[in-house]
Amino acid sequence: MTLTDDDLRNIPSPGDDFDITNGKLLAPILIPRVPGTDGQLIAQKHFVDFFAESLPDWTVEWQNFTDKTPVTGNKDIPFSNIIFRRDPPDVNPGDVSRLTLVAHYDSKIDPPGFIGAIDSAAPCAMLMHLARSIDKALTSKWEEEEGLNEPKGVQILFLDGEEAFHQWTSTDSLYGARALAEQWDNQFHASMSTFRTPLDSISLFVLLDLLGSVDPQVPSYFLTTHWAYRAMASIESRMRKLGILETKPANSFLPDSDKASYRFGSTFVDDDHRPFMERGVDVLHLIPSPFPKVWHRIEDDGEHLDLATCRDWAKIATAFVVEWMDIQDHMPKLSSTKIKRAEAAQLTASMRTEL
Repeated sequence: MTLTDDDLRNIPSPGDDFDITNGKLLAPILIPRVPGTDGQLIAQKHFVDFFAESLPDWTVEWQNFTDKTPVTGNKDIPFSNIIFRRDPPDVNPGDVSRLTLVAHYDSKIDPPGFIGAIDSAAPCAMLMHLARSIDKALTSKWEEEEGLNEPKGVQILFLDGEEAFHQWTSTDSLYGARALAEQWDNQFHASMSTFRTPLDSISLFVLLDLLGSVDPQVPSYFLTTHWAYRAMASIESRMRKLGILETKPANSFLPDSDKASYRFGSTFVDDDHRPFMERGVDVLHLIPSPFPKVWHRIEDDGEHLDLATCRDWAKIATAFVVEWMDIQDHMPKLSSTKIKRAEAAQLTASMRTEL
């Protein structure tokens, strides 16, 4: 069901949780996060602790594996994909379709000290905010509606090893995505389940990458999911008209709503979605084109994030999920005082960014 204007106004902002110095969600992962290093472990602990303490109804699943890379010789490098999932209660896991929200959490090994704020610490923080924002609404909806005809859940994938260690090739990249897609393609639900495998259970694979720089332009990459792109673009447009978003770009973040079908080709940006898409999963890829200027440069750090853009992406993505899951009537209501405080905080944060 399409969100009303009041529903859109009720979407929470991450506010100071995206502060780059001491923000609860973002600051702890603005560090190098190369697989096999302490930074990787710190990021993993940050995700697990957040869900355990703030969102205990979400289950956690790990896929741990090792692989060799072109720069580490015969040494096995540890990788870990982390899956956080919220399904309706008392439903066979094989009968649940899952909206799947994805970001990679590793960072490049080179240049030394590379943080990867847009790539992809900020997208990870956006997904954490999103999960926190919808959690109570999911509980309320499922408590009220018994005997769901088409059970829908949500899962968040924090994927490891997206970055190449030497040069991007089919084997030196997407370590985590390749491993998880293969495993889920060969993991079968119980007989008589609605869905044959965890891959079949994915209703839409929404991948966030390189988000957090000013004035992004995210095209619609795939005709098969252009309908989903248009739904998110409509949310952005309506939020802007209502004055809910902080940024005032010359063009929309999602400018391709009216893209004609003949303009879709077979080319795409290679990313964590590919191993899933090759197995028939529908993908909505949220990555700017052209890439931000800081891409794969040492300048991709917290100081070069546009925090207003980060907060706006978080709100747009959250609204998209609220609409998808049809939980708008169950979202905790923001009081007028909270809304005014949030607006004041946004204005203050925007002024800091401008300075």
